[in-house]
Amino acid sequence: MERKRINIIYTAKETYDGAGVKLKRVFGGMRSVTYTDPFLLLDNFGSSNPEDYIMGFPWHPHRGIETVTYMLNGTVEHEDSEGNRGIIRPGEIQWMTAGSGIFHQEMPKPFEDRISLLKDNTVSGFQLWINLPASLKMTRPAYRSIKPDSIPSVDLDEGGKVKVIAGKYKNYEGALNYGGLKASNYIEPIYMDVNLEPEASFSYSVKPGFKAIIYPFVGYGLLNGMRIDSYRAYVLSEEGEQIDVKAGDMGVRFLLLAGKPIKERVAWYGPIVMNTQEQLEQAFLELSNGTFIKHREPEFL
Repeated sequence: MERKRINIIYTAKETYDGAGVKLKRVFGGMRSVTYTDPFLLLDNFGSSNPEDYIMGFPWHPHRGIETVTYMLNGTVEHEDSEGNRGIIRPGEIQWMTAGSGIFHQEMPKPFEDRISLLKDNTVSGFQLWINLPASLKMTRPAYRSIKPDSIPSVDLDEGGKVKVIAGKYKNYEGALNYGGLKASNYIEPIYMDVNLEPEASFSYSVKPGFKAIIYPFVGYGLLNGMRIDSYRAYVLSEEGEQIDVKAGDMGVRFLLLAGKPIKERVAWYGPIVMNTQEQLEQAFLELSNGTFIKHREPEFL
């Protein structure tokens, strides 16, 4: 089976977003979308200093995309313009289809265990943006909350674990595969959190033509024979199928993302991603005249 080759490498850059949340932007923007399609943006946030995240992401709109928030530590309090509220806790995922449009806010908070009185100020995790094709840009907004106990965790013979969030690993179906968002089906998403012990190996094959991205965030290793380091995203070619990762002497933990490219025009400004400039202008006109929201009640799946 032909191995995928590394097509381009993005180094995570420290920046601020929202009302002043410090984070690492792994990739994102019009310059990268051609290479990362169907994925638009990946942010890696993490700090033990509340000043780096406590101001959060106040009210803002989204249209034309899906957002996937995966918490490692801490919590995020979520609220939308229709009065829906929730908390994303450690190990949980919120997969949101913004579709035709939604207003929401996301406010990171330290994790507090009221029983043991334990308080951990560390807040860390990821937010991934996935593009929607033209046929689904204006679909009804929806949420899917994925709890830790619904995410298969597969032990590897050589040492390590694979958390299967979306897609399939061996005989284990990803948590999103059951009652997942309808809009996610178009790219057949693969999302895994792979944690390898020192010198352990992991192998996976994706469908021909699929885009795949490896993002190590702990340790280093070899990807199809080439060294990979933390805080760099390795975007693989559409050609080939096989992905082989071998951990270095300190182990390696990485995200594996893969999906079918959409290959459509992209018009993007801020939190709104459409296909044409005219559609972007229409979205901002609707924001100004109060007609942005098309569906008053998002689906909860």
